[in-house]
Amino acid sequence: MFDYSEIRQVTSRDNPLVKQYIKLRDQKKYRIELGLFVLEGARLISDAISEGLRIEYAFVTEQAANKYPDTVAGLMKASIIGTYLIPSSLGDVLSATQGSQGLYCCAHTLDKISAADKMNTVGKYLVLDNLQDPGNIGTIIRAADAVGIDGIFLCGCCDIYNPKTVRSTMGSMFRVPLVDDMDYESVISLLHACGIMTFASVVDADARDIRRVHFSGGSAVVIGNEGNGLTERDASLCDQEITIKMKGNINSLNAASAASIILWEMTDEE
Repeated sequence: MFDYSEIRQVTSRDNPLVKQYIKLRDQKKYRIELGLFVLEGARLISDAISEGLRIEYAFVTEQAANKYPDTVAGLMKASIIGTYLIPSSLGDVLSATQGSQGLYCCAHTLDKISAADKMNTVGKYLVLDNLQDPGNIGTIIRAADAVGIDGIFLCGCCDIYNPKTVRSTMGSMFRVPLVDDMDYESVISLLHACGIMTFASVVDADARDIRRVHFSGGSAVVIGNEGNGLTERDASLCDQEITIKMKGNINSLNAASAASIILWEMTDEE
């Protein structure tokens, strides 16, 4: 059994931290204003702690404390304000998912990366242009982590701290360098200035088959909006247009599926 002697209790939905947590969960504007975001689940929180994220405060249910004592102990040590024991009914209010594990925390957003200082001239990068599905972005970040991509630029995309995005990354967002404060043209200009070849991923039979592309040296692939893809103008700023040739009656893939194939092709030659 977990030792509850050093953990404080919160039972009311009107508690200021509970109200703040819910607001952070639901409102992008509030997350930006405070520089905080929320995450839940034993695996995700354990990864956040091990990667050195600054934990502001946390809530745990009694069941979670008994099932994940090491994670709770880590939260108690890492939390700036504190870790609080809550009833399961309050956990249901906090949770953004069905079947919650009863572990919730508020953390500081990731430190901003100065892209110009971190560029690897022979690195491999993704540029996500106007993607709006949180689950897609999270899945892409996780796939990028799996193949060791050097970084992802997110231009005009949905909030990376959306709870669904955070959950979908399964901790990979703490490891993959993410830049989300540059516009598309600035990103392409930076890549070109670093001598990095840029490729626009398009659905076009005349574009170069990705299997015939040699991603030697620095390379960056741009993936466009889920429904509309890349605009002609955005694609024209890249050095070359590439496509995933498909068979059967399949005309296109969703952004996450396409990104996974692209990431594999980009890093397969290494």
